[in-house]
Amino acid sequence: MLEAKRFVVSGRVQGVGFRFFAHDAAVREGLTGWVRNQPNRTVEIVAQGDAESLLRFEMALRRGPAGARVDDMIVDREPVTASFTIFQIEP
Repeated sequence: MLEAKRFVVSGRVQGVGFRFFAHDAAVREGLTGWVRNQPNRTVEIVAQGDAESLLRFEMALRRGPAGARVDDMIVDREPVTASFTIFQIEP
């Protein structure tokens, strides 16, 4: 059964390849959705897939790429949408 979650990651998460890291982790887990930088220096992600894949994805986000520092992460459930067909990096 599909689930969707929204993640807002704060810390040193911009300028360190975090969006590319999130994209690669999502693709590896077979998730769909998007990732983008926010003006307040956080990274926002909406991802959907099966519960186990989302859990592994969340654990990867909490680690982040080398050079990143994740200080906090807010995780909320989102409604599942059929409009996601891939996982993409948004501008």
